Amino acid sequence: MIRKFILVLSILICTTTCGTSSAADLGIITGGTKGTYFQFGLNLMELGKKYGYNIHVYNSRGSVENVYAVYQRPKTQMGIVQSDVLAFVLKVKSNKVLKLIARKIKMVFPLYNEEVHLLGKTSVASFDDLENRRVAVGKEGSGTYLTAKLLFEVSGIKPAQTLTVGTDKALAMLKAGTIDAMFYVAGFPVALFSEQVTAGDDLHIMPIGNKSITEFYPMAQIPAGTYPWQSQAVSTVAVKAVLVSFDFRRNNCDAVGEFANIVYENLDWLKQNGHPKWNSVDLDYPLKGWEQYDCVKKYRKNGYFEETFQPVEKNPLLNAIKEIL
Repeated sequence: MIRKFILVLSILICTTTCGTSSAADLGIITGGTKGTYFQFGLNLMELGKKYGYNIHVYNSRGSVENVYAVYQRPKTQMGIVQSDVLAFVLKVKSNKVLKLIARKIKMVFPLYNEEVHLLGKTSVASFDDLENRRVAVGKEGSGTYLTAKLLFEVSGIKPAQTLTVGTDKALAMLKAGTIDAMFYVAGFPVALFSEQVTAGDDLHIMPIGNKSITEFYPMAQIPAGTYPWQSQAVSTVAVKAVLVSFDFRRNNCDAVGEFANIVYENLDWLKQNGHPKWNSVDLDYPLKGWEQYDCVKKYRKNGYFEETFQPVEKNPLLNAIKEIL
């Protein structure tokens, strides 16, 4: 009798607490610790605390890694990625890995425009002047890497050398004069450029106005004074940052859906307390080609839609992209 009572009591405790524990525990993979993705992750973590969610924020090498992490890595229910990375995955029909990933990755919310920051020597005027130059294009696995590769592919501009290094190292090389320019795709203001670039470095944000590029990417502007050393507005292009998830069923489906609803209902709080880029977030923006995750729509009745790095792992998504590009 006592054993039966203990068994029943255990089941009752588990049904009232076990489900809650798993639902309140979510992981989100972002980007470098000085980038906007990571700051957004920290803002979501703070919001989650208010509602009993334990949000684990992982930094990463960027969008390409994030897509595969959400698809494959345990305890990583959400990730922030660039829309052109998602579009690339969707459009490549010839690769089995990309087709499978495209089927399983789902959009939670569109977030904000990420401006393409092209920082270079003042002697190099614009993107079109990168022909035969040395350019840092971001680490392999980053969204910056894919966007930079696509910009060169679309425009026909051919640099003498492209270096796959992270933003910190790229900035150091730029200051030392061993490269001519570096790409960093992130929503302004970027902490790295605010904190580690000064007027004395003789660097500037270079405009991107190549006609072939602007037919493919939306135009954007980095306003004057975004960075203390930047006196004039700069024309560039942008991609949309997107919060994505895996096509979960059962517990994770509900956890992601419930948390997404919390984000939607507390967007004003995030605008007041989070990164300045929250002020340009439109969670109802109709991102072409992407339908909202049905587990999110279930909780959004009024929805509009019908550095602790993880260990380096083999990423067939990155391999497929490198083969194609």
